[in-house]
Amino acid sequence: ITVEQTLELVFKDAEGDQKIITVTDPREGITGAEATEAMETLLAANVVETSGGDLVEIVEARLRITQVTVLQ
Repeated sequence: ITVEQTLELVFKDAEGDQKIITVTDPREGITGAEATEAMETLLAANVVETSGGDLVEIVEARLRITQVTVLQ
């Protein structure tokens, strides 16, 4: 059994659709405040454009933990 973690940064674009940026293997112990700070930096830098326009709003940051079992 393997446990995998991904950090999902959820934004809204200019059209109001949710967009998710996924970070695989985030640093152990990352906090909500750190994730929010990173998201604010992405918004301020305006470096991500989607089919619905620029990212304009932070929705949430979430940590997804998945348990993987290899079948034999």
